[in-house]
Amino acid sequence: MEYWLPVFYMAAMGLALLIYVVLDGYDLGIGMLLPLADEPEKDLMVASIGPFWDANETWIVLGVGILLIAFPLAHGIILTHLYLPVTIMLMGLILRGVAFDLRVKAGDHRRALWNRAFFIGSTVAACAQGWMVGSYITGLQYSPLSLLFSLLTALTLPALYLVLGCGWLLIKAEGSLLARAIGWARTAIWPMGLGLLVVSIATPIVSQTIADKWFSLPNFLLLAPIPLICALCYLGLLYLLRQDRVLQGGRNWMLFAGTVMICLMAGLGLAYSLFPDIVMNRLTIWEASASVKSLQFTLVGVVITLPTILIYTLFVYRVFRGKATALSYE
Repeated sequence: MEYWLPVFYMAAMGLALLIYVVLDGYDLGIGMLLPLADEPEKDLMVASIGPFWDANETWIVLGVGILLIAFPLAHGIILTHLYLPVTIMLMGLILRGVAFDLRVKAGDHRRALWNRAFFIGSTVAACAQGWMVGSYITGLQYSPLSLLFSLLTALTLPALYLVLGCGWLLIKAEGSLLARAIGWARTAIWPMGLGLLVVSIATPIVSQTIADKWFSLPNFLLLAPIPLICALCYLGLLYLLRQDRVLQGGRNWMLFAGTVMICLMAGLGLAYSLFPDIVMNRLTIWEASASVKSLQFTLVGVVITLPTILIYTLFVYRVFRGKATALSYE
């Protein structure tokens, strides 16, 4: 029990954060794409995420909540070191939430202002999240190499979000917006691929621990499917984006699904790279965990909360499936 409880909490936290990256990633991506559309298309883009974006953010609350209740020592260390980017991310998310409503309710003469605010909030939040991922992978260090790696991830994650956003629009949009989304995806796929490739190469360079885990035998052979699946998915996306008939037909979900698979493989690779540390080279999950009695007490809440949020999320996506319709606040 002492061994498996921290493992369960770590897995639950990782799952929550992975789901957050996928779900909130696509609506942050749509926010970053907003300036590229004309006014009617902007309304449809916002409408395509309207029923979902608030619920999507529930997953990051759950992930950070698990970190607090299960690994309080790690929570203090991580949030202390990431205080500035976390604050910047929250400011971006708040600005985005305010802009979501006021872009219509403040009147037509203010809509352009709040559209820009929605774009800025989405971009700031995405870049801050990328910086936090990079800082976390490097063990919360502040060396020039670590800061450069954090900057790299701060640019790569928004590029991934852009492709997720385009994939979501392919599912929800029609007509001219669908055609534009295909064009945006064809552009965004290249910086995403380049960023992921450079991050993959740089990660073992900035962390000797990760290099030792990945490039020793038999680990190298056992882990080879992860980068291979990512590469095949990326090549598949490049091929898919050349097929107009597929993108505008019944299989337009494939861009989003392929990008989600890349996220899943990246998540699995990151989980293997970190385990059993919760703070790289400083703290294992067992050293950072709360007492066994505390974990047993909160286990009931996590076992109830995690499936409940998952069922609610699936329910919402089922109810609001289909193409996005004109935005309405009535």
